[in-house]
Amino acid sequence: MHIPDGYLGPYTCAFFYLIMIPIWYRAFRWLKNLRPNQVPLLGVLTAFSFLVMMYNMPVPGGTTAHIVGGTIIAILVSPWAATVSLTVVLLIQALFFGDGGITTYAANVFNMGVVLPFVGYYTYRFFTQKIRVNEIVSSGIGAYIGIVTAATMAGIELGIQPYIQPGYCPYTLSVSVPAMAIAHLITAGPAAAVVTGAVIWYVKKSRPDLFAMRTITKVRW
Repeated sequence: MHIPDGYLGPYTCAFFYLIMIPIWYRAFRWLKNLRPNQVPLLGVLTAFSFLVMMYNMPVPGGTTAHIVGGTIIAILVSPWAATVSLTVVLLIQALFFGDGGITTYAANVFNMGVVLPFVGYYTYRFFTQKIRVNEIVSSGIGAYIGIVTAATMAGIELGIQPYIQPGYCPYTLSVSVPAMAIAHLITAGPAAAVVTGAVIWYVKKSRPDLFAMRTITKVRW
């Protein structure tokens, strides 16, 4: 899901940097709400996200897909905390591993650090609070829908380039969106659902106090 340099035109890259500046401001301000005993948890979850993203699963078409872990962070701490974690993880990957570009960095953070955790978290909340589905199952559903939505968003960003800035990604929406969505529907999506459900099950069994620490506090802009 990491978009490399050269696949998004300058206008698109600039647009996502402008979008992410207030989101980053909001997310880093949210860190003031972290309790001291949540800081180590967020650090461990950030490292976990970095680790799982390094394992790529081959998909049809000669490319790969991977899970992210953003929904786990969103459920155990906060979606805003997930934005901060993925901001750090994706920066390290872009600078030191060449995984994702510098010009496309803001777009990658938007997809994996904003769309994925927020969609995953609120899907999880909808299923647990409105439909009364088991929390473990709901977390898996949230992770599945979150990662597929983020991948589809990346496909849209790639697919609009031939229309707005020819010379970058050559594939139109009819190619890029199915390629991204289907790959994550059949590989990374199920994997994310299983891993997220397993982590939430383990935490509920071994450290139920971590669920009691969760807080979503509104912070003024």
